[in-house]
Amino acid sequence: MSDPAQLSNEADRAAAIGDFVRAADLLATAAEQDPADPALWLKLASLQRASGRAGPALDSTERALALTPLDFTALLLRASLLERIDDPNADAAYANALACRPADQLPLQLAKIVAHAEQRVAAWQDRRETRMAADAAPSLADASDEERARVARFRSNILRRTRPFHSEPTDFHFSGLVAREFHPRRLFPWLAELEAATGAIADELAAVMTAERTELVPYIQYEAHAPLAQWQPLNHNRDWTAIHLWQNGAQVEANARHAPRTLALLDRVGQPHIDGASPNAMFSLLAPHTDIPPHVGVSNARLVCHLPLIVPQGCWFRVGAETRDWHRGQAFVFDDTIEHEAANPSDEMRAVFIFDLWHPDLSAIERDAVAAIVGGEGAAAGL
Repeated sequence: MSDPAQLSNEADRAAAIGDFVRAADLLATAAEQDPADPALWLKLASLQRASGRAGPALDSTERALALTPLDFTALLLRASLLERIDDPNADAAYANALACRPADQLPLQLAKIVAHAEQRVAAWQDRRETRMAADAAPSLADASDEERARVARFRSNILRRTRPFHSEPTDFHFSGLVAREFHPRRLFPWLAELEAATGAIADELAAVMTAERTELVPYIQYEAHAPLAQWQPLNHNRDWTAIHLWQNGAQVEANARHAPRTLALLDRVGQPHIDGASPNAMFSLLAPHTDIPPHVGVSNARLVCHLPLIVPQGCWFRVGAETRDWHRGQAFVFDDTIEHEAANPSDEMRAVFIFDLWHPDLSAIERDAVAAIVGGEGAAAGL
């Protein structure tokens, strides 16, 4: 009796002269002799498919996948076989295959079927989204814009067009706080007053930038040996600079004296007061053609507010799965312990007023406890 290697070689010769049925029979014998070799099952499946035997080919493919469940080629072959026999699970199988697509460039022979898979999956997702929207429509008849947006994100996560992002602070995690990428405006009634003062705050930015003793420093300043890989591209880099009004709980007098109205507005916000850590408030300046890489903040006990002041065309900001363009005078509050990034692709400087505030879920007692613990830790890097 021939061994599996000999049978496989005979099968290759049979396939070379177009005798796919005999080649498949030879490989079936080889695979039964060595059932733990996924390559034999996958090769057999390909020959069975070429000879028009979709059912047996599907069985062989699934034998290969039982041994290597995440094999991209096998998953793609399985999906194409389900499509060939009009199985209603074909689209989901294509989606599962694409989810396992390797990062490396694919062989040219797979490019066509991958493009076909992408088209099938996109059309399937569109149909699913239409059905989901119709199913949820009665429930959303009286929904607010915020509720509609949250349900839309739920649909998007199901369809894998977005993925869940979570709060991942580098140092201080307070359990039980609601983690939102962007927090709803209704929680911060002072936002309208802040936005109405955009012109005045921008004027104070201009004043402090032209002042003789302005302290303009790199936004990121860590020791080179610090284990903070997320900041390496911008550490001590003047492409991203800051003019601090408050820094780690201390007012920066050289800058603050030029921004009295801005500081007065901050007094009404209720910033955290933590020894060596907070308040923090600054004008953030991002140079042209500069990206801020994906990163996370120090503690989810605080949130961050942005008020855009100078916004060239094309500047954007992403938190989790949501990307927004900055617009002058349109403020928002976000959780900086959820992965976020930004970019200024323009030829001009971008300027945003940034400050921290307490997470609204914290009670007064919890705020006091957080301030005592973080202050005691000596968190000079900021809360």
